Amino acid sequence: MKYSRSHDVMQQVLLITTSYFVLAFSLYFLFAGHNNPGGGFIGGLTTACALAFIYLVFDRVKANEYIRFTFPGLISIGLVLSLGTGAIGFFTNDAYLTQYFDYFDIPFFGEIELTTALPFDLGIYFVVVGAAMVIMLNIAGDEEEEDED
Repeated sequence: MKYSRSHDVMQQVLLITTSYFVLAFSLYFLFAGHNNPGGGFIGGLTTACALAFIYLVFDRVKANEYIRFTFPGLISIGLVLSLGTGAIGFFTNDAYLTQYFDYFDIPFFGEIELTTALPFDLGIYFVVVGAAMVIMLNIAGDEEEEDED
């Protein structure tokens, strides 16, 4: 994805502002997904769309300065988190991916249900964001190489 002078300031502001709203919506999908439609997969795809807006506004070098993590590393973290959360059942003599939950009294928030489904969904979220961005950037990189030839 190349930066061109046709991207004027209004387009940049519009895409960056839209990416914030899309990112907030993706977090809603992530946290609401356990009991409602959504979850780590849909939230991850929505976050990848928000990050793609940033790559549309800026060129790859400039966008990589703002996004300071690597996407393959994000995939690795997500896999470890999801597989590790699922393996908790092995330590308690239960089946793999057994869900545990309990209610906790947290000041200011009140009683909150905490489950092992959230770290699992968070791992899926990281894997989907990383994989979607790696795929998009590789396809865009192929087009840039063809343009240079």
